[in-house]
Amino acid sequence: MALASRLFPKSKLVYGSQVLLQKEYAVPVRHFAKESAPPALKGDTMLKNIFVELKNKYETAMGLLKNEKITIDPDDPAAVSHYAKVMKTIREKARLSSESQHIQESIETQTADIPDARTYLLTLKEIRIKSGLADDLGAEALMIEALDKIEKDLKKPLLRHDKKGMDLLLAEFDKINKKLGIRKEDLPKYEEKLELSIAKAQLEELKKDALEAIETQSKREEFKDEGTIDVKSLDVRNFI
Repeated sequence: MALASRLFPKSKLVYGSQVLLQKEYAVPVRHFAKESAPPALKGDTMLKNIFVELKNKYETAMGLLKNEKITIDPDDPAAVSHYAKVMKTIREKARLSSESQHIQESIETQTADIPDARTYLLTLKEIRIKSGLADDLGAEALMIEALDKIEKDLKKPLLRHDKKGMDLLLAEFDKINKKLGIRKEDLPKYEEKLELSIAKAQLEELKKDALEAIETQSKREEFKDEGTIDVKSLDVRNFI
């Protein structure tokens, strides 16, 4: 299987783990703004501590990946579920945030200074789109309709510091959640569904890259006599 051994000059799983770590340090200012300031460190010492922590998390992630058989089959629910569990284990062991936590952090960071409810909702929509999430239930349109109703009654734009107005809006949102069958106690289930959809998308990307690599390598003279390679048979651990 000479061809298979040449497929990935750098595994996308390795790259994916780097992206996870980069997200951990994407908005460090938020933590310093909300927590008491840490003892002052000289620049070199601070950078050294950050890189040491980053290195430790990276090595933890790689160590876990090397012990897991990843099947590149986004159409197999079992393969998607296993991949999602592996990535969850990596996040827990390396103390990384989940995708939903990253989205929540983005919401907190990007909406902190927004004064009105309408801009807030539109910003949530932008964050959702950038995160690659679909609004299958049409909740956003219903929330804007609810806001239109409240602002019509108030005869002015709804500001977020307007407690009475916001209470009215949140009451409308509760009605929407009930109508759509969304319950607070089901949030862990929604998070799991999100993680599965992300896992499926990542496996689809891995499959696409593998197929492109197979096609490119198979055109080379030394691989002319190689048989067809099934992407699902590849062991990603060989490319880490």
